[in-house]
Amino acid sequence: MAAPGKCFLVTGPPGIGKTTLIIRVLEALKHSSPSLKIQGFYTREVREGAERVGFEVVTLDGRKGPLASTNISSRESQRWPNVGRYKVDVSSFESLALPELQVKEDTDLFIIDEVGKMELFSSSFFPAVLRVLESNIPLLASVPAPKSGRDIPGVARLKNDPKATIYTLNTSNRDAMKEQIYFNLVDLLQNH
Repeated sequence: MAAPGKCFLVTGPPGIGKTTLIIRVLEALKHSSPSLKIQGFYTREVREGAERVGFEVVTLDGRKGPLASTNISSRESQRWPNVGRYKVDVSSFESLALPELQVKEDTDLFIIDEVGKMELFSSSFFPAVLRVLESNIPLLASVPAPKSGRDIPGVARLKNDPKATIYTLNTSNRDAMKEQIYFNLVDLLQNH
């Protein structure tokens, strides 16, 4: 593999472990380099028993709020966009995610999990992602695998960026990919 750029994109089908991989890489980085200044967020499933009822956005300092849910029935939510059976709470997402994507001089790394259909309902989100990419600060992000062979336009733009290195997860390579991404990030951060 060629030397990695400053944008590491993790992709793969839903449920393959993209978020888990990103969290494990983040934990390993924090353990090995506690002084790193890392900004960003990840998304995780919200479950009631065995059923997935939504997703929440979690900042790296532990703040969290709804991203999407099947259990929202307020008058306001009737105007919210849908992704499948989920209603996307764009304002909640923006209130947590957008401040985490502000480019600051002392930031060592950005984590964005995920640049996907729900997040892209925010008209402010993708421009913020592009500012992060243009800042030249290393970025670790997850993106969905193409549906029916076609990427979401914003995702395609990230994947085609010359700074992007794409890691495609499957059930047999998840652990090896975590190690590879971790060591490539450590090398990049030491030389940044």
